Amino acid sequence: MTALTGLSTLSALTAQSGAVSIDALRLLPALAPALGALLVLLVDALAPRRTLPHLVVGALALLMGAAGAMPGALSPAREPVLTLCLPGGPDGACLWSAGPLDSTLQIGLLAASLAALLLLSDQWRDLPGDRAVDVALILASAAGGAAVVAARELGTWLVALELATLPVIALVVLRGTRRAAHGGMTLMMTSLLSFAVLVVGTGLWVMATGDASLSGTAIRTAWAEPDQRAVLVVAILTLFVGLGFKLSLVPFHAWTPPTFVSGPLPISALLATASKLAAVGALLALIAPFAGLADPHPHALAFVVGALAIGSMLVGTVVAFRATDLVRLLAWSTIAQAGWVVLPLAALTTVGHRASVAYALTYAAAGLVAFAVATAVRTAGGEPGSERGLAAYRGLARSHPHVGGPLILALLTLAGLPPAILGLVAKVVAIRPLLAAGLWPLAVLAVIAVVLGIAVYVRWIAVLLAAPEHRTTAASGNNAGTGVEVQVGPGALAVLSLGTALLVVASVVPQVLYGLLS
Repeated sequence: MTALTGLSTLSALTAQSGAVSIDALRLLPALAPALGALLVLLVDALAPRRTLPHLVVGALALLMGAAGAMPGALSPAREPVLTLCLPGGPDGACLWSAGPLDSTLQIGLLAASLAALLLLSDQWRDLPGDRAVDVALILASAAGGAAVVAARELGTWLVALELATLPVIALVVLRGTRRAAHGGMTLMMTSLLSFAVLVVGTGLWVMATGDASLSGTAIRTAWAEPDQRAVLVVAILTLFVGLGFKLSLVPFHAWTPPTFVSGPLPISALLATASKLAAVGALLALIAPFAGLADPHPHALAFVVGALAIGSMLVGTVVAFRATDLVRLLAWSTIAQAGWVVLPLAALTTVGHRASVAYALTYAAAGLVAFAVATAVRTAGGEPGSERGLAAYRGLARSHPHVGGPLILALLTLAGLPPAILGLVAKVVAIRPLLAAGLWPLAVLAVIAVVLGIAVYVRWIAVLLAAPEHRTTAASGNNAGTGVEVQVGPGALAVLSLGTALLVVASVVPQVLYGLLS
């Protein structure tokens, strides 16, 4: 029904002016990965036993998509990148609108997809499956994520959001184990439930506004009428619940730990970073038009957003404290950090939107570094990431500082502790919109969550800095001692190097990131 409404809207616009303008270069953030997926499959048909061409094509497609988003992120005029619209059409006529925040999110999720692809390439010798299919699925998910961030019509928004999710389910299942099948089934059932809720919310939105577009004009018109306003509030809350599954917000988080643990670690990294950035972009597309609405102020929306954010922060942090498995720690940390990403949106201001995007990007960078380390630690002779227990990481910062050091920096960033200034600034910036909006109770609870989070991450940092037990490397061939080895593949090395450099530079000069977003 929603897709048909979107098509009818597009047909009406076309009938009025004769054609919808299409600028392929402005669609490049989504178009490049989509075309790259097709090209990978074509290359596989011509050279089925080669893996390097698939990796090169996939990496180039993601880099081209990120380059296509650069003009929107760096535009001095701060004007949105518009296409799929009528020349001189009314507000809301454009079906693709990527402002500076949207373009920055697109760059972040495409970069995170590239990092996941590099990590996965290290494991191709150990994992079953078709390499071309792996790359094509990652590219398809990236195309959906880039599209949903800029979509300004509900039919396109909904389809792109599912395109960002469904390929990841296949990537989890393709590992071929019973545990992976369980994780994939959990993720699929969650996705189906989320889709059903989103369809209901979409119908309510169209009922309230009479329009399938995500335009400020339609929302302001509906907000002025009490009856339409009530339906619109229910619609946005329903859509927020549907996105809560994608973001791993409490109480919609149950799929996250089992899926992270059961799937390949690079795919867990993809779910924790790129998929979350896509969901943040989808949420911003919905909630951005509500900024500045007054008389009456949408307090119900602010309350629900704030309550789910605080609940996620507290539950995720408390359960993470008991985690003795690094991947489970990262899973519950993802839940807690999702609360931090959503928290500033409760202020319903543009400042809150910028704070949310900045925090999401900060978390993604730290999360990718942590997952890269997790893929490097394995049971002697086992597959990458097969050793995840707390004891396996004891003294890692001393015995392998090139691996343990970046992990400490990532954990400090997530905790918001110096010298990882970026994480501290991100948390301060996330709380400031709440104070400006008078939401003091949320700010106080956020500070409590910070204190609890410090205990979680400091516990792991202490283990990393402890006296090391005997640990081997893959090259030594000696499996004595703990039976744990550290092997950093080329992909993991690239992610560790670039991710660590990004965290260091952003901690030294955090105004670079926040200046870009402001």
